[in-house]
Amino acid sequence: MADASYPEDLKYHPEHDWARIDGDTAVFGITWYAQDALGEVVFFDAPEVGATVTKDESYAEIESVKAVSDVIAPLSGEVLEVNPGLEDSPEAVNEDTYGEGWLVKVRLTDPSELDSLLDRDAYVATLD
Repeated sequence: MADASYPEDLKYHPEHDWARIDGDTAVFGITWYAQDALGEVVFFDAPEVGATVTKDESYAEIESVKAVSDVIAPLSGEVLEVNPGLEDSPEAVNEDTYGEGWLVKVRLTDPSELDSLLDRDAYVATLD
């Protein structure tokens, strides 16, 4: 497992989720801190494509060998895609949390919500 990392091109939610913004869409995932705290991820209970997610509310669950945890939406929108690779390889969340371990792709419904997310340095400061 790689050491802790927090890419500068992402936006972070205090509940340890990240969003990679591309126009009016965003890819969501959980941070290195979250996957490390969970331990070995064994299942991702994903939302349906077309479902609506609401900022600050749970939209999915991740099951690890330690616990089942809610996944909090960093932004509001409509689910466009669920990572198909996690069905057979949920451990990708641990192995490549910012790459192959992404969770969902969402079309944003309120881009102004971006203003409430943290940049890398502000997020890392919450971990101390």
